[in-house]
Amino acid sequence: MNEILAAVIPVVIIGVICAGVLVIASKLMAVKEDERFPAVRDCLPGANCGACGFAGCDGYAKALCEDPSTPANLCIPGAASVANQLAEVLGVEVGDVVEQVAVVHCSGDCQHTQDKVAYSGIETCAAAKMFYGGKGSCTFGCLGLGDCQRACPQNAIFIKDGVAQVYTCDCIGCGICVKTCPNHLISLVPDTKQMVVACSNRDKGAVTRKVCSAGCIGCKKCERVCPSGAIKVKNNVAVIDYEKCTDCGACAKACTTQCIKREDLRGCHQFEA
Repeated sequence: MNEILAAVIPVVIIGVICAGVLVIASKLMAVKEDERFPAVRDCLPGANCGACGFAGCDGYAKALCEDPSTPANLCIPGAASVANQLAEVLGVEVGDVVEQVAVVHCSGDCQHTQDKVAYSGIETCAAAKMFYGGKGSCTFGCLGLGDCQRACPQNAIFIKDGVAQVYTCDCIGCGICVKTCPNHLISLVPDTKQMVVACSNRDKGAVTRKVCSAGCIGCKKCERVCPSGAIKVKNNVAVIDYEKCTDCGACAKACTTQCIKREDLRGCHQFEA
């Protein structure tokens, strides 16, 4: 019996000492969490899209609690309602939220371009991109296999005639589709704007004409007629500076191939399946 006690007692004593050390360490080394964090996190929608510039909603909530200079109006999917809630919880003033929608910079549907090969493989844009740049004649165009559609948490994207289209009334501007598209055809645009360049082809005009009748040929007519200098041809394709654009529509009227369009980004585009 004494032999058993002689073995057990030291173990018990060591266990008590270790437990005490752990308790003390947990107190001394504890990382204090801002008491506002749960309330701030509850304000955010949980999309974890990264549109705010942080690693998901947790990252944004942490930044808001730890850094007073972090703006409370960065949650684009949450828009003004979330910004106002954050301002109330944090006790700060909040600026206006510029709501954004996704825009697909491609007009290469089946009426304006054609396939160069018959693709038979994994039905994803990412996979098709690895096969000679995709099945379409324009290697810069929409691959049409719906990676963006599947990634969209709002079901706001639909493939029509081989090109992705956006239901603007459902789009929350999370930017997930932007990151998903292997051809980088999608961007976020302020929903207050109307002018859109529906092309991303960076080949010279003569080459573009051969593969798509609706592609930008880099003629620079839009540059010359724009009264505010908001549109420039870069890498053979027109690009709009939305901070300068006044939506006058002069560029769309001058566009030779009509790849510059006026779109109601605040409205709801409806497309037939």
